[in-house]
This record gives sequence, C-alpha cells and structure tokens, in this order.
Amino acid sequence: MKKIVTWIVIADGSRARIVANDGPGKGVRPVPGAEWEGDQRATREIMADREGRGFDGFSQTRHGMAPQSDPRQLVENAFLNRVVDYLVENDGKGRFDRLVLAAEPKALGTLRKALPATLQRKLHADLPKDLTKIRVDQLADHLGAILPV
Repeated sequence: MKKIVTWIVIADGSRARIVANDGPGKGVRPVPGAEWEGDQRATREIMADREGRGFDGFSQTRHGMAPQSDPRQLVENAFLNRVVDYLVENDGKGRFDRLVLAAEPKALGTLRKALPATLQRKLHADLPKDLTKIRVDQLADHLGAILPV
C-alpha cells in the first residue's frame, strides 16, 4: 500500500514554510528548500513616494490622490503566489498526495483563490490560524484536529 504524503503549508503574508506528514503517528518534517521570507516592510516604506496631487474637474482646487490599491496587500499576494507556484511545480513531480493550508485568515483566503483546480482537488483541510512562529516539533499539537499526525 502506497503511503499518502500530505504537505502542510504554514503561512502568513510574509513568511511561509511547508512541512510534510507521511501518515498517522509519523509527525511532521520540514520539506527541504520550502521555506520563504517575503518583504516585511511597512506600507509607508513600500510607498516611498508621496501620493500624487490632482485638480478637481470643476474648480482650481487641488487635492491629494490616494493609491488605487493597498501596496502591502499587493506585496503579500505576490509572495503567496510564489508559494502556490512552488506547490504547482512539485505537484507535477508527484511529491505529495494531499494538501493542508494553515495560514493567517487573510493569507488563507489569498492562497485558496490562487490554487489551481488540480490543487483544490488535493486540498484536504484548512486551518485559519497563524502557525508561522510555532516550532516544527510543536506543530502536531496544533494540527491534530484536522490531520492525524
């Protein structure tokens, strides 16, 4: 009988890692090379330039122009998309059978939306919780409710 390998993505908007579980009672182990640190600068540092200024269409009044999107969110989305790209690449190599997402709620939503259909079919469970600061040897305590580790 083939063992079922489950990859667990643990992420927030600027940190991510993947750990693997090889079946009940096996615990979790880090996946080599699957740990990332993204851009952790504050929004004010990302937006180094001052916002533009414009004229009101009906008078000579000038006013500041707010950005059309949240730059911090754009950086986080790009970071999480890199994680999904890694998953897609390794799914093609058959490195895992099931997928679990454990991420801060906003990052979890972004990851879910970015998963292609092939990975959505492998999605076993998700956990809206930030576990990025939890040591690998303590993860089983947090994942036990959704996955027998």
